[in-house]
Amino acid sequence: MSTLAETYRGHAARATAEAEATTLENVRERNLRAARAWFEMADRQDRTERARLVREGKLTLHDSK
Repeated sequence: MSTLAETYRGHAARATAEAEATTLENVRERNLRAARAWFEMADRQDRTERARLVREGKLTLHDSK
């Protein structure tokens, strides 16, 4: 089962690959910005998921790091 964070990371990888493949600077920069945004969303989703698991008692604060 794929998680939302994994989906976001897939989008980031795709944007990174498109940035590396282009010869146009503005397209490269746009794709790199998009990749950063996707990675940030994935990290935020991971933090949210860990917090939910802690709140539900399925994970301790010590385990969530």
